[in-house]
Amino acid sequence: MTLHRIEAGCSIGSAQLGSPLDALETRILLMHALGLSRVQLITQSERRLTLDEAQRFAALLQRREAGEPIAYIVGQREFFGLPFRVTPDVLIPRPDTELLVELALQRAPHGARVLDMGTGSGAIAIAIAHSRPDLQLTALDCSAAALAVARQNAADNLPLPAKAVRFLRSDWYGALPADARFDLIVSNPPYIVAGDTHLSQGDLRFEPVSALTDHADGLSALRTIVAGAAAHLVQDGWLLLEHGFDQAAAVRELLIAQGYQQVQSWQDLAGIERVSGGVRPS
Repeated sequence: MTLHRIEAGCSIGSAQLGSPLDALETRILLMHALGLSRVQLITQSERRLTLDEAQRFAALLQRREAGEPIAYIVGQREFFGLPFRVTPDVLIPRPDTELLVELALQRAPHGARVLDMGTGSGAIAIAIAHSRPDLQLTALDCSAAALAVARQNAADNLPLPAKAVRFLRSDWYGALPADARFDLIVSNPPYIVAGDTHLSQGDLRFEPVSALTDHADGLSALRTIVAGAAAHLVQDGWLLLEHGFDQAAAVRELLIAQGYQQVQSWQDLAGIERVSGGVRPS
């Protein structure tokens, strides 16, 4: 069976077998097209597709074959065990970034004030707030469209989103009051070098380019964050930064040059140094 033969009257089971995609992606798109759970796909495998269902499923398959990310097609991606709405206005949350959340949770004292810079979908801030209701989260982004997605994700995932996370439109520290202080600052900023071939490959082709690259050497946003963090971190507060697979040494140098202590990098599940950070000195 080829894509053009996924039509009214074929069974759910045969539609899965006839998909040009792998089994997992096919299942996700079929569940989305039909509004069924994974268990229902199995128990209803002999049910015949209506014309509308077949057309919806075929259209989703075509979008995926054209390269559009699954997360944008279905409008959702799981992160830290929570479902997050995603649109082309925000990056798709990735498992690598869960390391940043884990490190933040380990280093945030009870009742701490936490700042998430460049929040995008809100995944980092909301995951932290969901795991630690005692914390006070502020999340910044320069994109109004991204903040709209983040606010909706907070409403979906947090019992009291208005109290759990404060969202603020800001170009890095620009909109923060001069006296704003935090016990912990985290960020997953744009860090891909301008012109990197990965920007024109795979899912990255569809994601907001300004959330991926700084349009420079990949370190300009990281420099801005490190340079300005001391003015908003309390004494002994942590600054934690996600970065590219080959940028750990450069980020550690930035932190050391600003006088940070306990500077170190942490590896993700693939063994890649994915997050670096340090403590604001006394």
